[in-house]
Amino acid sequence: MNVAQILNRFPKKRPALSKEIRDIYAKQYKENRNGGSASSSIAQKLETWMHKKVAKASPAQQLDFCDTLEIGAGTLNQIPYENRNGNYDFIEPMEFLYLDSPNIKKTRNAYSDITDIPIQFKYNRITSVAVLEHVEDLPKLITKCIERMADGGVFACGIPSEGGFLWGTAWRLSTGLEFRIRTGLNYSDLMRYEHLNDADEIEHLLRYYFRDVELSRFGIGKHFSLYTYIECRNPKTEKAYS
Repeated sequence: MNVAQILNRFPKKRPALSKEIRDIYAKQYKENRNGGSASSSIAQKLETWMHKKVAKASPAQQLDFCDTLEIGAGTLNQIPYENRNGNYDFIEPMEFLYLDSPNIKKTRNAYSDITDIPIQFKYNRITSVAVLEHVEDLPKLITKCIERMADGGVFACGIPSEGGFLWGTAWRLSTGLEFRIRTGLNYSDLMRYEHLNDADEIEHLLRYYFRDVELSRFGIGKHFSLYTYIECRNPKTEKAYS
């Protein structure tokens, strides 16, 4: 895949949602994040793999005090997996997802966008779980993260293996089918709105912006895995700032 072609796809634009889906969007979003239905509850259990992988991500040097920035923290469901000393900041534009979370007391600052973070703030760890597939301008987000990474820092993300056979089949036969039965609406419309980026695009962009990239999958290969974990170090600052 040509990285230049991928870069030219951004920023992407979300397709329009029907009024019927817009009317239940916030409730559906939070329900998915909280495991409020049978299928989303099973998905949350499977997503534990991503949460654990991200929690283990460490900067190049082992530090007693390690500052973390989580992108797209949602209901703050990553925090129970974290076990290290340091400040924990997060980005989440949808306040309704986290305001009633008991985990908020374990955080320092909440931001609605990465550009709200003072440029002098530097993080040893920048993490995300099931977020990068949603981002309209992913190259911009990655470069802003690099600006806020401390020397020797790590960028770690868990993403669905979007674009692969197993992932596509799994959501269609679980969440998608349940959504259709419960609402009479097409979950594919919601997925097209939410998942703008596939796993290949995300991987290629991260390899473009970082020198050291390690990848592992929950499954075998791109087409027979549910999730992909990517850990990145040594940013190519000349590309990030160009």
